[in-house]
Amino acid sequence: MKNKLKIAVVGATGLVGRTMLRILEEREFPVVDLILLSSPKGAGSVIAFRGVDYTVDAISEDSFESVDIALFSAGKDVSVKYALIAAAKGCVVIDNGSYWRMHKKVPLIVPEVNPDALIGHHGIIANPNCSTIQLVVALKPIHRTFGIKRMIVSTYQSISGAGQKGINQLNDEILGKEPAERVSKLPIAYNTVFHSITDSDGNSEEEIKMTNEPRKIFNDFDLKISVTCVRLPILGGHGESVNIETEKPTTVEELSELLNNSAGVTVIDDPVNSIYPTPLMSKDKDDVFVGRIRKDNSIENGFNLWIVADNIRKGAATNAVQIAELVLEKNLFEFERADFNN
Repeated sequence: MKNKLKIAVVGATGLVGRTMLRILEEREFPVVDLILLSSPKGAGSVIAFRGVDYTVDAISEDSFESVDIALFSAGKDVSVKYALIAAAKGCVVIDNGSYWRMHKKVPLIVPEVNPDALIGHHGIIANPNCSTIQLVVALKPIHRTFGIKRMIVSTYQSISGAGQKGINQLNDEILGKEPAERVSKLPIAYNTVFHSITDSDGNSEEEIKMTNEPRKIFNDFDLKISVTCVRLPILGGHGESVNIETEKPTTVEELSELLNNSAGVTVIDDPVNSIYPTPLMSKDKDDVFVGRIRKDNSIENGFNLWIVADNIRKGAATNAVQIAELVLEKNLFEFERADFNN
């Protein structure tokens, strides 16, 4: 059993990469050697970890020698190329990008939901979309206990989900400045915007992710899901308005008790006194918060829930580190190589 690990963080200068480092430090992950990697543009930056300054290197094919775990958050192109290289060198890759999530040979993991799916991995493990993570953490106990036939999800997403560029565009617009770079052609400040539309049915990539990923995580490919994703000019976290239809009858009280006793979930539900989850409340926290649990009287076994989480922490960095903790706990450093092209 390994207890001192060589860790690489790919995309270390980015918003999620820096948060990964903070989570590794907070959770006292047993890092004995740390490699910070980025594109050539970010190389040379200095980042502190546990009181020691580390210089960021430009990623290359030689970056993963003797690395035990690599946490990737550097975009699709980097993941496509370097995840394969790292895994071929015996490194366990935990990738925060979207490219590997639906690959049949890559497990898509949320530790509170499907930890056993890690068994038999082939060196690349996918971290789900931020909005998917908070959704499945809250809904898995309900799906396991009562069954979910259908869910309708509307997201209220922090612009931080678009990374530092999204935050910069918002801040520039609030100050009345022309943004130096944009993630949206439309104004973000005082506005709502959609993600880019990518399929012939008019869905955005985010909506497609949130339709497909819960099915894979739940191992229920017949689950009916309808999603609309919206970006808001806020920082702190994502909110989701979720309507579910359960297979078995239940009550608001039973759902509340079930969620209160579920790992990674905190129920905050006293709306009469204005006590309920908000994105601002979730900032810098790792739990998924649930409130506004209500009966939907328009349909049999229908319920509404409001689900909130910090999209940079639990929605990305914390979940990735939790996967690394599972790899360590279950001693899953050895793996059978796979041909990811077939």
